[in-house]
Amino acid sequence: MLNISKKTSRIFAMQRTFKFDPILALTILFLLIFGLIMITSIGVPKSISLSAPGVLYPNCGDPDVDCYLLFKKHIFRLGVGLIAFFTAYKLPIKFWKKISPLAYAGIAILLLAVLIMGSSYSTIATSWLTVFNTSLQPSEFAKLAIILYLGHWFSKRQYDLQSFSDGFVPFAIICGIIIGPVMLQNDYGSTFVLGLICITMFFVAGANLKHLLLGIFVAMLGSIIIITSVPHVRERFEGFMSVDEECLEDYCWQSQQANIAVGSGGFFGKGLTQGVQKSYWLPQASDDFIFAASAEELGFLRIIFIVAAYLLIAIRGYKIANDAESDFEKYVAVGITTWIVFQAFVNIAVNTALFPVTGITLPFVSYGGSSLLSSLVAVAILLNISKGSKYASSINWRRDRRARHTQHSRYRRA
Repeated sequence: MLNISKKTSRIFAMQRTFKFDPILALTILFLLIFGLIMITSIGVPKSISLSAPGVLYPNCGDPDVDCYLLFKKHIFRLGVGLIAFFTAYKLPIKFWKKISPLAYAGIAILLLAVLIMGSSYSTIATSWLTVFNTSLQPSEFAKLAIILYLGHWFSKRQYDLQSFSDGFVPFAIICGIIIGPVMLQNDYGSTFVLGLICITMFFVAGANLKHLLLGIFVAMLGSIIIITSVPHVRERFEGFMSVDEECLEDYCWQSQQANIAVGSGGFFGKGLTQGVQKSYWLPQASDDFIFAASAEELGFLRIIFIVAAYLLIAIRGYKIANDAESDFEKYVAVGITTWIVFQAFVNIAVNTALFPVTGITLPFVSYGGSSLLSSLVAVAILLNISKGSKYASSINWRRDRRARHTQHSRYRRA
């Protein structure tokens, strides 16, 4: 009996320790560690080209060559991101609700500034601002800003959302103010993600389905116009449709080489640092195509755990939303979960030639400061919301079992 009571005491002590969702937190930690390892392994060729562009035959033993430049930069960015993560986690949810209009307005101004003085950094999209010799991508922070603002707006306007003039039209304007400038930057990957975040949150908040379908139809019509009229977008779709054919053009080269990387990895992979595609053929191997480069080195049986990690984020994130204490928290949790999971699976689909090239990163894994920083702040808010949700943590479900049968779910369409 004494041993049983001691074990029970340990269980309850553990329950009090983990007030947030520990499964979600450990999944994010796993992805961060995985990203760090793979950037170290995959990033050597890019590190050499960046640190010693003028060296004819670079060698890691050469003092002018830094084979781990990307690793060092990523460590620094991860450190900044973790500081931002713990800061965001400590801030109360009321703070995020209060500053959501200011964050929305600030991001809108930054997105307009990108159109005037933005940089492309040798990409098609002009999405970066240079601040104190550091590049900043406002479109990455726009995803969090619009989630916070829509969460605030929906929580105040629930009874107007069924109206076309008081619900759908203001919603379309709010989303358009952010999505419009991102589209004009030629950043269609972020445009796609932002659009899905807005649609999902609007549906959960209680949108009129006819209005929602009208918005989706207009968005699809606009997408068709862009695909047929914008040359580089049309070329990417053509490359996607002919990915199995011989092609030496830029618009289909990336998809083909990513396909080769995934296929050549087989079930068990070639081993860390042994990938070939990253060195000569696969562009952006440590950024947009890190999943394909990782699949070549790790193989299907290992890379499948990354897919499973994002599925687990979806399950835990929507569970947190389902049990959130307020409407604002529910909508924000839905938005953040949709953002991270949808962006991850679009990136994976691009890397496996199941979707046209979009230029978006794999959350928590890809090399990229703005993406990593915004994602870590977002998941800190999600974990903060999980502290207040009664059943977010699988560790303390036993403690709340009795209350579980008496409280109905808050995750419903209003």
